[in-house]
Amino acid sequence: MSPAALVEVERLWREFDVSGPLLNRLVEGRPRQTLTALADVSFAIGRRETFALVGESGSGKSTIARIIVGLLPPSAGDVRIDGVSMSSAAARAARADLRRRIQMIFQDPYASLNPRWRVDRIIAEPLRAFGLIRDRQEIEGRVAELLGLVGLDPADGRKYPHEFSGGQRQRVAIARALAANPEFIVCDEPTSALDVSVQAQILNLMRDLQDRLGLTYLFISHNLAVVRHMATRIGVLYLGRLVEVAPPRDLFASPRHPYTRMLLDAVPDLEMTGRVRRSVEGEVPNPIDPPKGCGFHPRCPFQTERCRRETPALVSLEDRLIACHGISEGRI
Repeated sequence: MSPAALVEVERLWREFDVSGPLLNRLVEGRPRQTLTALADVSFAIGRRETFALVGESGSGKSTIARIIVGLLPPSAGDVRIDGVSMSSAAARAARADLRRRIQMIFQDPYASLNPRWRVDRIIAEPLRAFGLIRDRQEIEGRVAELLGLVGLDPADGRKYPHEFSGGQRQRVAIARALAANPEFIVCDEPTSALDVSVQAQILNLMRDLQDRLGLTYLFISHNLAVVRHMATRIGVLYLGRLVEVAPPRDLFASPRHPYTRMLLDAVPDLEMTGRVRRSVEGEVPNPIDPPKGCGFHPRCPFQTERCRRETPALVSLEDRLIACHGISEGRI
């Protein structure tokens, strides 16, 4: 991992126990079942960088987000923020400061805002919780400043969340995240619940705030057009594993992994280039009983016996990181 990275994720695993009740298992003679949501995921995010995670539903994107912000513990592996392990004694002693420096923007702004609180109280809550400002007038001034920063009128602070549109509610959620003066923000599908025109406004706002405040983003999305607009680097997840990591220009110009190719081929060709395209075929395997070897091999047209037997490691290859036997062997 890079010593200059703000966020380091190292060999992260997460398993969920999905077994039935003990008595039922004893009567029916069924063993315990575990679902592997993440398997050996490693990446680093530099300061002021936007690292994006893409993949089909169930690939583990939101699980990574919740582990990084501390909402879920990892089964194995470690997350370090500015060199401090989130699971170490030092991290527990500095938990308040780490939580202030990490904030999260959720997919549904209406579900993430308290409907019984006015917006000014919602935005002021981090200021009070972290003890950043104690004077009432200073809090009111800071809330008005944050509302202006995200393109809302300071007078909107007296309204309730239901009085805003979806895009305005997401602006309120961004203002609440910024209230704690964070360095790192996890954005979990922040625009997927919004109209296309509103999505562009929110994305441009987030880029402007990143440039102005020096923020670092982990951006999670299934929309490849959004990721191309926002990301510095893109990580492609499949069945809980990273299969390719590359800058957007390289990834979109020359996708290497067969799964990445299938994802990009599913995007409508608005320029009508006439390029032969392959649609995404098959279904994501059951993570309770994943296939042996490479998890993508049941859907891959280039699979061999080695793919069905051996899990490929994520290795550096030219301008990217990639996990594919066919590429490392020169077959693809």
